[in-house]
Formats: sequence, structure tokens, C-alpha cells
Amino acid sequence: MNPGTSSATPTIGVFDSGFGGLTVLRALINRLPQARFAFLGDTARLPYGSKSRRTIARYAAQSAQFLVREQGAQYLVIACNTASALALDAIQDAVSVPVLGVIEPGASAARAASKTGDVLVVATDATVHSHAYLAACHARGLRAIEKACPLLVPLVEEGWTNHPVTAEVIEIYLNELRAEAGERGFNPDALVLGCTHYPLLRSLFEQAVRPGASVIDSAESTAEAAVQLINGHAATPAPGAAAETEVRCFATDSVEKFERLGSRFLGRPTGNVELVDLGG
Repeated sequence: MNPGTSSATPTIGVFDSGFGGLTVLRALINRLPQARFAFLGDTARLPYGSKSRRTIARYAAQSAQFLVREQGAQYLVIACNTASALALDAIQDAVSVPVLGVIEPGASAARAASKTGDVLVVATDATVHSHAYLAACHARGLRAIEKACPLLVPLVEEGWTNHPVTAEVIEIYLNELRAEAGERGFNPDALVLGCTHYPLLRSLFEQAVRPGASVIDSAESTAEAAVQLINGHAATPAPGAAAETEVRCFATDSVEKFERLGSRFLGRPTGNVELVDLGG
């Protein structure tokens, strides 16, 4: 814990393999503007999805230890679906502070939103192959169908977040999901956005889902779960307070790209991104 840190001004570490997790940080800032935040993007070693579970666990544990030991984080939010799916236990073993991933909150929000008990999940290849959302949904009595949507991350990073091409790609993916749901006798009424890039496409997803279906933004769900973990109760987002919030951003490589693209995800300038070396 940093000197002078109190429960009224908690220090929260947020970790991602890249900068997509800044959507989670954005949602956290809106709910906890009084907190201090340290965000680390392990950009030198992404994508995590192409690595083994053992390697992902090692990388994630190193990042977690940096945030806790070097930045004084009292709480840790893993704003990375791959690390949440494959390395949450390793991260919890590596640090002594409460750790929250993005998958369980997303599944819980789907349970709260769904009336039929059938949900759809869109995510990256690595997250889908882990079946972490499937397991989390099943644990809550939900039936789920997962689909990898590999074209969406590059479209977001290209800045095509409100582009007709992106809208068409989303429609194709959802049509394939709906066809599979029909074949299996599912009646889905909730869609989980299981990638931290996807909140930037939320409006396009909301236009593409069937009337009455809920779109679950896992960044918002994770932020709400973090607030309840820290404060013991929900908090109303407070747009406008973010400018006063203390935020430090770190990256293990490509700080210029982080600063350029990160502002899209954070909804404000990232400021000076500091380069750190976590080793091999």
C-alpha cells in the first residue's frame, strides 16, 4: 500500500495484454472517480491467445506483481479475457490482494438480464477456445453458445467503430449464431460482449440484436463488480469526474501506439504512457 492511501482513495491496478482493457478502466473511473488507478498493458508480449496456458500464467503473474508491489495496488482487475480465462488462479497465487476477472461478472450480468436462460457470447478465438464463458454461464443455470469473431478487433483498432463494413460483419456473425441457436432449440435473449475491444461496438451490436434482447457490456459489468467488491455496494457512474482521477498508464512496448489508440478506448487522453520492462 502506498503511503497515505486510505479506503476512501483506494489504489486499483488494472491489467491487460494490450490496451483494450482501457474500456474497463474507463468504466471504473466513471464509478470510482476518487480512486487512484495504475493500468498496465503487456504490449511487448501480446497476443496472449497464441501462447500456452503456462506462459500466459507467468506473464500475467509478473504483471500483477508489478501493479501490486511497484504501484501499491490494493485491488487488481484483470481486464483481459484470455488472462481471466486461463490465468486467474495463477494471478491470485502471485499477489495478496483481491483479484477480479472479466468473465464471472459478464456471466452474472447475463443471468440477471436473461428471461429465457439462453445467451450468446461473442469473443476472440482464445477466449472461446477456453470455454470460460460457457462454464461460467452453465454455473449460473444458463445455456450459452460462444462464437469467435476475429475480424472485430482489427476493425476497432482501425477506428471503424461506426462503419457500415463493421456493422455488416457483426450482422454476419450474429446471423451465424442465431442459426446455430435455432438448430439447437435455443431462444437467446442476451448477448455477452466477451472482449474488451467490443464495448466500442456496443451501439452496432444493439442495432443488430433482435428486439428485446440485452447486450451485456463486460467492461461495465466488471466495473460494477469491482465497485461492489471495494465499496460493498453499487455506485452510479459519474461522467465528468474522470478528469480529476489519478491515472498512470504503463506499457511493456509500443508506448506511442498505446498513447495514440488508447484514447479511443479510455475516452480521454492516456497521458504519458511509461515504458516498463517485466523481463522475458
